[in-house]
Amino acid sequence: MSTLPFPASVYAARLDRAAALAAEAGLDAIIVGPGPDLQYLVGVEGDTIERLTALVIGPALAPTVVVPRMELAKVRTTAVGALELRLSDWVDGENPYDLVAAAVGDVTRVGVSDALPALHVVPLGERLDVRLELATPVLRESRMIKDAEEIIELRRAGSAIDAVHRRVPEWLRAGRTEREVAADIADAIVAEGHRTVEFVIVGSGPNGADPHHEVSDRVIEQGDIVVVDIGGAVPSGYNSDSTRTYVVGEPAPEAAERIAVLVRAQQAAVDAARPGVAASEVDAAARDVLTAAGLGEAFLHRTGHGIGVSVHEEPYIAPGNDLVLREGMAFSIEPGIYFPGAWGARIEDIVVMTADGCERLNVAPHALTSV
Repeated sequence: MSTLPFPASVYAARLDRAAALAAEAGLDAIIVGPGPDLQYLVGVEGDTIERLTALVIGPALAPTVVVPRMELAKVRTTAVGALELRLSDWVDGENPYDLVAAAVGDVTRVGVSDALPALHVVPLGERLDVRLELATPVLRESRMIKDAEEIIELRRAGSAIDAVHRRVPEWLRAGRTEREVAADIADAIVAEGHRTVEFVIVGSGPNGADPHHEVSDRVIEQGDIVVVDIGGAVPSGYNSDSTRTYVVGEPAPEAAERIAVLVRAQQAAVDAARPGVAASEVDAAARDVLTAAGLGEAFLHRTGHGIGVSVHEEPYIAPGNDLVLREGMAFSIEPGIYFPGAWGARIEDIVVMTADGCERLNVAPHALTSV
């Protein structure tokens, strides 16, 4: 029984595009191990283990999947089976790198996906007797431009996580710990349509000043500013990621003023996001608003990251990134301000580039929300 989230034709088009991009890059073959790239190309999910699973593709190669025989049935439920791709299965005691070599043939330039570990890269290089290269530029280009089916799933994920944020006031109150609130949020992420919870950050008071604080046993207090950054994967494997900032009771006037500036900075970056603009320009749009208000030093990280089958992927909306944005790119816009020992705040939406601007996939209220 197939478990494909998309029609087989979608995966066929992705394989064809990856092969064409490999040709443009001068690569004769690409070896893709388990991870986001393999999930994107053929719907095979999971992480690398000591037994090699690999997809071999190339401009003049028939796509081939090298797979342990014990994983064969599972792999056949994906696009590998639907497209009837060539399978080279093996059992313990056999050498899977020989099978990869047979699929690759006599070539000179071979790329590997960045999720393939040294455990397999080193013996592959020895067996093929070539200097392996990173195939990241090819695979990144494939995944950066979302197709129509992917955008539908990202919208689904965005709507589901918005529903969770609208429920946060049910659980966020003085006297509860961050961990207790996070447990309720995690349950809601699944209840609202996700299959997995990828992360839950509840950063209250001084913990909110740590951008990657997760949860702790700190008891939430009246007047606390609380950062809630949450996300998960919907059944198709596409991710949500959205942050809102809350206050328990009434905020101090200075905090309220600074968070209002942050909301304006986030909106400025959304307004700046359109085809033809460099990623660094979107980052600058948010950063300039904060700097003008004297808050530039409190913004500690890039403005955003791409999203899809991975929570973090290309494009990165960061200073110095001259990548030109194009229709179909999807990424977060999430400026934040952080004051060590006191509090922090962040506002995050996922946007998708359209022909003349961007579509915001998260529409839960952006302003500081009092609970």
